Amino acid sequence: MNDLIIEGTVSSPSVKGDWANGILHMEGDSYPENSYELYADMVAWVARYLEESSEPLTLELALLYLNTSSIKVMMDMFDEMEERFQTGRQVAVNWYFDEENERVAELAEEFKEDCTFPFNIIGK
Repeated sequence: MNDLIIEGTVSSPSVKGDWANGILHMEGDSYPENSYELYADMVAWVARYLEESSEPLTLELALLYLNTSSIKVMMDMFDEMEERFQTGRQVAVNWYFDEENERVAELAEEFKEDCTFPFNIIGK
């Protein structure tokens, strides 16, 4: 069993890692006081997936708001994905956002600027 489930709260997103399909899904707001502690299992899941599986990894994100420490965790995860992409791993991000929430789209664009792997920002 390599799937990951972190239940969402008012201040943290739900996280579901589907090992068999290589998909990590995050949805909701992210402004917990303890981002690194909260996301430790998620970051470890991504690192382990990239280390142990040769299949593509896709992050499916539907995040509404991220505080500074959550942004740092995401940057660290994207940096690891970028390193793996540079060695030939297939990785991608699909970031879904509400078209009325331009701040999230701008944040996703800022992340995308630092990534050479496929990074799709999809309004809905």
